[in-house]
Amino acid sequence: MTASLISFLIAITLLTLTPGFDTALILRTSAAHGWRKAAMTALGINMGCLLWGSAVGFGLGALLLASELAYNVLKIAGALYLLWLGFGLLLRPRASLASPQASTVKRQGAGAFFIKGFLGNLLNPKVGIFYVSFLPQFIPAEASVALWSLVMAAIHDVIGLSWAAVLIFSTHYFAAQLRRPPVMKTMDRMTGLVFIGFAARLALSRR
Repeated sequence: MTASLISFLIAITLLTLTPGFDTALILRTSAAHGWRKAAMTALGINMGCLLWGSAVGFGLGALLLASELAYNVLKIAGALYLLWLGFGLLLRPRASLASPQASTVKRQGAGAFFIKGFLGNLLNPKVGIFYVSFLPQFIPAEASVALWSLVMAAIHDVIGLSWAAVLIFSTHYFAAQLRRPPVMKTMDRMTGLVFIGFAARLALSRR
């Protein structure tokens, strides 16, 4: 049991540190909107991981492996969502904190950023496939699959939130430079392109 947990910790830590959509979303949110909204985004992302872990534990994640239709529906929904986020940043980048978009973002509140992170994770079937194929490798023989899946998803959340805190802190340190109008505009457009790239990769991916 101890060996399984240690192996899982090493593997999931390395995977968490690998840059991806979550990293780009947290960095961009932290630089443009501050650490509180970035923290809510990170919470949303990790809540999505916990939900995927629960789905795997109770057998729902296996549906993605068994059903081509279920996988494709979720994949298309996720790709469209990422495209919507990406084109929004690409076509309407923020020039400054005083831009018209700023008041809209302020009205949205932190909850909107939680939902953004949550949906970005939940609508990505690759996360579900990853959990279905990855978690069982570390579940000891005769152990409760549901319990261990939840425990490992919770561990993943702790590591993910810790890494998010590092990202948010590092971005906050350079906040003054990152919020300069030319830098902010460029950063929004680059992040938009990254999101569109992730959308294309997701749409063209196979299980």
